[in-house]
This record gives sequence, structure tokens and C-alpha cells, in this order.
Amino acid sequence: MSKRDQHHIAVDIGASSGRVVWGEIQQDGNLTLTEIHRFKNGFAEKGGHLYWDMDYLYAEIVEGLRQAKTRGIDRCTVGIDTWAVDYVLVGRNGERIHEVYAYRDSRTEGAAEELHGKFPFEAIYAKTGIQYLSFNTLYQLYVHDKQELQAAESILLVPDYLYFRLTGRKISEVTNASTTALLNLHTRDYDEELLSLLGLARTQFPPLTEPGEALGGLDAAMAASGELPECQFIAAASHDTASAVLGVPAAGHEPWAYLSSGTWSLIGVERKAPIAGPDALKSNYTNEWGAYGTTRFLKNIMGMWLIQKVHEENGGRYSYGELVELAASVQPFRSIIYPNAERFLNPSSMTGEIRRYCAETGQPLPHTLGEIARCIFDSLALSYYCYVKDLEQLTGERIGRLHIVGGGSNNMLLCRITADLLGIAVHAGPTESTALGNLAVQLISSGEIRDIHEVRDVIHRSFGVTVYEPQATLEDMKAAALAKFSGWHLTIRS
Repeated sequence: MSKRDQHHIAVDIGASSGRVVWGEIQQDGNLTLTEIHRFKNGFAEKGGHLYWDMDYLYAEIVEGLRQAKTRGIDRCTVGIDTWAVDYVLVGRNGERIHEVYAYRDSRTEGAAEELHGKFPFEAIYAKTGIQYLSFNTLYQLYVHDKQELQAAESILLVPDYLYFRLTGRKISEVTNASTTALLNLHTRDYDEELLSLLGLARTQFPPLTEPGEALGGLDAAMAASGELPECQFIAAASHDTASAVLGVPAAGHEPWAYLSSGTWSLIGVERKAPIAGPDALKSNYTNEWGAYGTTRFLKNIMGMWLIQKVHEENGGRYSYGELVELAASVQPFRSIIYPNAERFLNPSSMTGEIRRYCAETGQPLPHTLGEIARCIFDSLALSYYCYVKDLEQLTGERIGRLHIVGGGSNNMLLCRITADLLGIAVHAGPTESTALGNLAVQLISSGEIRDIHEVRDVIHRSFGVTVYEPQATLEDMKAAALAKFSGWHLTIRS
């Protein structure tokens, strides 16, 4: 098989959906994507807690590979990426000890305060460089049943567990492992002091694995069925944000920032070294390990989750495109919220919580669906402005453009508001940046493409990017909204 005839499959699973995508380099050197299989995802409530369905996700991956076989793909590489922080306890028999908690579960309420009473957050940050989020793996493990933790032979993050189910091999892929707030920036391994605090041993975590490492083929029993392709599994950048950043079509030397816009908005810069000093601590920025020796210096923002919940609460009667149209037709900056306030993590009613926030802050209540949607999009754009300014201050570099990738790059209204507020060009697209970043590691590992710089050139050439230039409009309204929002930002900064 020549290099130009190789097939690569990205398994890309987010909090609300998953897809199995086939990537190929064509004779002209362009990269094409073909979606083979798409499926829904989401957590479900059981016994007062929220859980992911791991058996379902595993079955959907197998179904995607089966469909690849029916399309004539006999041999391929496969990479997996998912969301971060959630984990699976695996016993000595290879079975799950407990179902997998979803990070939005309420069990970690108050956990951080209790843990910080024993080990201050400043000391944790100095070790790990990871921002405070109430659902970090550190806090989830802190409240987990101690007997179950002791019974676990291995603790695997979600994509690592899926690799294990498919291949029998256990790994701790570094881009995702770093999000646990358990990896030490200096020793480049799990931190023994933090593990001791949790009553865990280093041996319960598999060896750290870099993106690009070959993991082997399918489990022998699965391979023997003949229903699936001959698969060579490659460790992708298994945190979906890490893959999304690899899929950013950035070119040139002008300093740029990225915004991976999906259920979460992740805004940051790609660096060679972490920034974990007092200013980064105060601003609560994170240093997640990236592929090929990079660091993702970024901030988590409550992203499209806000509009997803509103969409759900309205029975899905309007498409997301229609919600954007409704928002575009109402007064801008009429009402705004601080999206990263803890109250928006998983409220019983997002619409009701937004209205309560506006009432408590003395703003006009957003009554119509268009006003609710506009409030969300204006507030997200204001968040992006504040966090880009934070990035410039923390890195000492003026950011010349913002790349928005992921599903949110299709939101023309949000892209325009963001460009206008920042006063710089916004490059929107591609939508499938996470799958592209997953495939990028496979392409480099298989020798089809030299390095990440060449991959980004190929992505830029192969997929369209829409550029939004800033326009001087509604200056008075923007100034008033920025003043109000910046005041909240300086006070909260979460």
C-alpha cells in the first residue's frame, strides 16, 4: 500500500455527539473527510447521579469500524479523542468497578474547599499549572468511594479506556492526563504527593504515552470476526481540545490565539513552555500538555452549552441557525451574563437561570427566545474579549488574529461580534478541527506528512476559512457592555 493509499479513521466523541470520520490524502495533496458514522452522546441520571454509557460508546465505535469495512476499507489506522477529566476504574479482571460519573454531576460540590483545607490550591497550581475547575479529576477522585478506589488496578481516562476495550493495552495519553491536575510540570509524571493525598498509588495509572505512539491492533477475538478492518491504533491527542488545536489552520509567524468552540469554549495560545506564575494563578489559566512538546495555555469558558440547554428547553423547535437569526434581530448588549459563573454549569433551567442573573444585576429581563439567545452570544463574545486581553498580558504578546474552530465557527453573528469587540480579524473554520487534529497525528505517525506545520498547511489549503474583519459599529453600546462585563471579570475570573 503506497502512502497515498493509506486510510485513517478518527473517532471523535464529544459531550453531545460522536462521529467516526475517514480521512485521506488525495493525489493533489489535499485532505478529504468522509463521515462514516454519527451517533448521539449524553449523560443520564441514575440513582441521583449523572453517568456516561461506556458500553454504548464502545458499541458505536465498533459499528463505525464495521461500516468502514463495508465501504471497502480493509486496513487503516485509528485514533480516539474525547472530552477530558472523567475516568474509569478498572478491576483486576478488566471489568469496570463502577459506572463512569459525568463531570457535571453534583457530587463534587464543596470538595475543592475541603481538599484545599489540607493542601492549598496555590501549592497544587505550582505543581500542575492546571486551572481550578470544580469538576477536575483531582476533586472527583477525592470524593470517590475509597473502597472502590483501592480495588482499582487501573484508573483510565475515557479515551484511554476505549483504547483498552479495543486493543487490550492500557495507557495514560499525556494531553488528557494533564487535565487531571495530577501531573507534575517539573517531574513530568504523576505527582506522588497529590496521589498520596487521594490514597492512590502511581502503579494504578498506566505509563504516560505521547501522541503518535503505535498501540497495536484490535483485540484478537474482534479481529478474528472478519467484520472489521485490520486496524493499527495510534495514540491521538486524545483530549478533544488538544486535537482541535492541532487542527487549527494557522500559518505564518504573527501571534495567534485559538478558540475551540463547542459545548465548551476553550480559548488560548500554543506555547513551548508553561506559564504557571502568580499572575497566571490569579487569572486561573491552565497549562495542559499538548502534542509534539507544546503547552496549551488556555481558559475554559462555558460555551455553546448555554444555547444547547436553551435549545433543549424549547423542545428543539428552532434549529441553531434559526436561533442565531432570532438573536440578530434584537437589540445588542441589552442584557448580559457572566458565562463562567458556577450557576450555569448545570441548572435545572438555563433560561430561568439567565433571567434570574439579569434580575439580580438590575438589567432588563430577556423575555423572548431571541433576547435569550442574543444575551448568550453577546456574553460569550465579551468573555472572549476579556480572556484574549488576559492572554496578551500574561504572555507579553499582542495577538494579531483569532482562529475559531469547531461547531461555533458556523455562528456568523458570534464571529462578527467577537471581531468587532477585539478589533482583530477572526478566522472561522474548519468545523471539524478536532477530527482533523486527530487525523494529523495519524498522518505524521504513518509518514504521509512531515510535521504539524505541514499538516496545518494542508488543512488550510483543503478547507475553507471565513475571515471576519472588525467593523466600528455600536461603539457606545459596546463600551458600556465592556465596562460592566470587565468589572465582573476582574471580580470573578473563574
